[in-house]
This record gives sequence, structure tokens and C-alpha cells, in this order.
Amino acid sequence: MATPEVTPDKKPNRKSDKKPNKFIKFLNSKKVAPWVFVSPFIISFLVLTLYPAIQAIIMSFQSVLPGQVTFIGWGNYERLLNPTFFRALQNTSVYVVLTVLVLTIIPIILAVLLDSKVVKFKTIFRASLFVPSLTSVIVAGTIFRMMFGESDVAVANQIVAFIGLDPIEWRYNSWSAMFLMVILCSWRWMGVNILYFLAALQNIPRELYESAEIDGANVFQKFFYVTLPRLKPIIIFVVTISIINGFRMFEESFVFWETSSPGNIGLTVIGYVYQQGIQQNDMGFGAAIGVVLMLIIFVVSFIQLLVTGAFKRGD
Repeated sequence: MATPEVTPDKKPNRKSDKKPNKFIKFLNSKKVAPWVFVSPFIISFLVLTLYPAIQAIIMSFQSVLPGQVTFIGWGNYERLLNPTFFRALQNTSVYVVLTVLVLTIIPIILAVLLDSKVVKFKTIFRASLFVPSLTSVIVAGTIFRMMFGESDVAVANQIVAFIGLDPIEWRYNSWSAMFLMVILCSWRWMGVNILYFLAALQNIPRELYESAEIDGANVFQKFFYVTLPRLKPIIIFVVTISIINGFRMFEESFVFWETSSPGNIGLTVIGYVYQQGIQQNDMGFGAAIGVVLMLIIFVVSFIQLLVTGAFKRGD
């Protein structure tokens, strides 16, 4: 008589029977997961940007003294109508225009040259472009200050003397003071902008250049009708960040003149904020200057993006 086959009892699968954690399931849901990933940015924006901005706006309507805060209405903004603020705004505006031109036109030309077959050792050039941006502004400014010193043995004055001109007091003339700030900023950020344009050039299809050559286009025609239109998004980006960083400039002025410059030839809006708010302990007036600067940056950036067509769909 055959004995019935006995099958062993199946052990329960504990992993399959275990219910998923409700909290983990909630975080992995399609509606919540995107907010989890962007939460670090949202929190940092609220804590480090939005909250200080709101406090600065409130402070701009107050007279802030040690242990005493008084609401004075528009008093701080009325004080902005003075020659020093307008000189700082003028210096900053000229600085912004010059740095935007220099840090947009020259990097495009250099990026096209580095992307061409003419230049060799491209990897070495590309790797070295980041070095100035990694250098401290104070250290670089100290070196520039010695190079453009007032003595005859300074590097810049030796070059000027070699050309046959008289030595220049670089930090005591209005035009040379602006030149020092612009050249320091350009030296620091030129390489970064070149890398931006180099990355954009890599994405331009080579077929477009081949088609242009078949149609008889020369080097300049290919640059203006093929390269520049394809670089438009990066040009808008570089111009925008150059405008914002230009209005926020402080270190380039501070390393050359520290607290004050002769005739305020190196005074910027941020330098005026530091001078009034920190040095003279007039925090309310300093906050008012900062609020006005924030509005200027917003308006100028918005107009620039509007003119360049950045808000158009498809650009």
C-alpha cells in the first residue's frame, strides 16, 4: 500500500507579509516626493534670503540705535538724496556696464578660439581657467595693489615708462580707479565665463557649420549667423549674473581703498551700505540703501531679460 506523499509546510514569507512603512510610502508618493527634493532649497531660501530681506525692509523704516529702535517712516529714504549716494550709484553703474561688456564679448571670442583646431593643449588651458576664480579676492587684490602701485618700480608703471609715458597714480585718478576694479573682476571671472561658452559651443551641431560652408559662408559669417544665435541662452545667463554681481560688488573696491577712497572715486553702493550701516552704526539708513539696491537690481535684470527675449516661449 503506497503511503501518501507529505509536503513540507511552507514557511511564511516575512518580507512579503511585512507592510511598508506608511511614512516612507507617503514620502515616495508622486505628490510629496518632488517637494522633498526641493525642500533644502526652499528652507535655505526662506531662512537665508526671504527672512533677512523682510527684516531689512522693516529696518529701513526705523532708526536703529543700541537698545533703541524708533519708527521714522520714510526718513531714511529721504536721506538717500545726497551727492555721496549718487556718486556711489554712478560708480557702480559704470562698473556694471564695463564688466558686462568685458566679461561677455572677450570670453565668447576666446571660447571660439579654444574650441577651434588652431589652439593646441586645450585641456591644459581649460583646466587653468578655474584657478583665478578659486583665488581669494583679498590675496589677488593685494597682488594687484602692488602691481599698480604709485612708485616708479611698480610693474604697471614700468610698462608705462617703457612706452614713454609718465608714471600714473593708479589709485588716485577716477578713470584708473575704475580700471583697477574692472581688471581685477575680469581677471577673476574671465575663465569661468569662457567655460560657460565652451560648454555651449560643444552642443552646436557640426552639420550647421558644414551647411554654411557649402553655401559659401566665411569664418565671420559662420560666427555671426551660426555661433552667436546658438549661444543666445548662455549670453543671457552670463549678462544676467554679471549685472547682479556688478551691483553687489564690494571686495574689488575694498582691497584697493579699504574704508574710503579719495573723492569717493572707488565708492560703490555696497561700500556705502558698509560705510553707513557697519562703520557708522546707522543700520536703518544702511538697510534703506540695501532695499533701494535690491529694487535697482530687480528692475535692471527684468528689463534686460525682457529686451533679450528671455521670457518668450521657446527661447
